[in-house]
Amino acid sequence: MDKTVLITGSSRGIGKETAIYLAKSGFDIVLHCNKNMQKAMEVQKIVENIGRKVRILQFDVSNREQTKKVLLKDIDENGIYYGVVVNAGITADNSFPAMEDEEWDKVINTNLNGFYNTLRPLILPMIQNRKGRIVALSSISGLEGNRGQINYSASKAGIIGAVKSLSKEVAKRNITVNCVAPGVIESDMTRDFPFEMIKDAIPMKRMGTPKEVASLINYLFSDDASYITGQVISVNGGMC
Repeated sequence: MDKTVLITGSSRGIGKETAIYLAKSGFDIVLHCNKNMQKAMEVQKIVENIGRKVRILQFDVSNREQTKKVLLKDIDENGIYYGVVVNAGITADNSFPAMEDEEWDKVINTNLNGFYNTLRPLILPMIQNRKGRIVALSSISGLEGNRGQINYSASKAGIIGAVKSLSKEVAKRNITVNCVAPGVIESDMTRDFPFEMIKDAIPMKRMGTPKEVASLINYLFSDDASYITGQVISVNGGMC
């Protein structure tokens, strides 16, 4: 196949499992981390053992100039990516009256501006290549809202709007753009999550796993998904 996929935030969780799934499907992988290079190197070894080419890029998706510089240098040296998974994201939960400016700004800058900062340097090369896949991670919070997560919900709702609009711009170039919206997923973010308090809101009565999200992303990169674009697909155990 010899197609390369960039996955932001791929040192752990959903990003890590997505890298493993896509590598097993025959894609070469460009891993990304901001700070945790050691964890990214562990994922690199897993992908290498699968038998695919893999490299690691380190940059802060909220830093526009740094992101652009690193990505353009990489595709200049190694070629255009076939696909991108925009996964990197953070939370900084607080009630709205108590929310600090910094909590708002860092979540919007990482989650929503990170979508722009990552894809803006890459989209024209992909258009010129006339093929590709883009999947961005939203959240049930972006669809339904959530107390104490106005910043996070706003960022994830913004991604949904961006995905729907971008999908219309690039569809004729054979590039699909979709959104995956996980519910409550086992991860570092939910390690201290009061699951029992919201258990009744999840019909399946359990958290999801990163693998269950990654398997959907993997499908969206398959040939079978070539006519799916502009969609928001939830992985949430029946929450609504």
